[in-house]
Amino acid sequence: MALIVAPSLVEPVARGLLGSVSANEGPTLEQRRLLQAFVSHLWSRPDLMVDGLEPLGPPELLTCLVDPQDRQTFHQLQMTLEFCRHPQTPEQLQLGETYAMALGVSSAVRSVAHDLLHEGIDKAAADVARTFNRFLPLRSEPALAQEAISTTEPELDLARRIQAFSELPEGSLGRGLMHYYERFGIPIPGLEPCALNHLYVAHDSTHVIAGIAVTDAGEIALSAFQLAMQDNPINQSALLASLITHEAVFVSVNPAIQPSRASLDAPLAAQMLAQEMARGSRCSGDFSLVDHFSLAPMPLEEVRRLFNVQAPADPDDGHHFLW
Repeated sequence: MALIVAPSLVEPVARGLLGSVSANEGPTLEQRRLLQAFVSHLWSRPDLMVDGLEPLGPPELLTCLVDPQDRQTFHQLQMTLEFCRHPQTPEQLQLGETYAMALGVSSAVRSVAHDLLHEGIDKAAADVARTFNRFLPLRSEPALAQEAISTTEPELDLARRIQAFSELPEGSLGRGLMHYYERFGIPIPGLEPCALNHLYVAHDSTHVIAGIAVTDAGEIALSAFQLAMQDNPINQSALLASLITHEAVFVSVNPAIQPSRASLDAPLAAQMLAQEMARGSRCSGDFSLVDHFSLAPMPLEEVRRLFNVQAPADPDDGHHFLW
């Protein structure tokens, strides 16, 4: 139930989040829209209108959030909102630091924001790269942990292993993964030299099980879904990578991906992010780092039942597939 707060905390947390983005002339339209999506779709309080709330400052928020997990939840959502200010401002970054210090919480994304403010883009980009590389082995497919990775040669054995999923029964996870590669025009990992091939196997399988499509908004939503399944440093690093690539747009962890706009700056994208957080929080376990090769022959519906992956609110919104 990560990212879910008790009903009695929804209003004070929402007021605190509002305060954390009330820099400069106040929260931007994108920030207000995303915060309302958290309130309405993550915490199921559509009656609570953000525009009618009074911001809650760090001292008052501190008295409301006594549980460390609630403070961590606040921090993760606050950082997501912070990266949705465009252009970013020193006042927003400083305000975020003030809230984090008051609650005694931190994270890799907070460090990136800190260095972006105090050291500049190059230092922040170095932070992102260091965090990404640190967690890359932990985010990669477990069955490939002992396999060598080459940045100059294809991994044809890996590619053939995945291509063999085409022989699995229709409706299986493996066939779903092959459909994913065909539908979105993504090369099968191993056909091309890439240091991220082993990560892609786990990442792509997670896309299929969650049924989230490959769109800019979908990539952020998938990482948020993972964080909601289990709030740990591995999934935090996944959300950081998505936020700085698809939302902050000041650096990309994958040079081949260069979005030109903020992916959450649309009502549907904000709503989807919150809805995917809610879906992820209802899962019975984190399926992003299980052995997907062993699950490949299983019917996709059975895999989803195993982890209590519920259907999205609107499977036909263009951001979902295989529902």
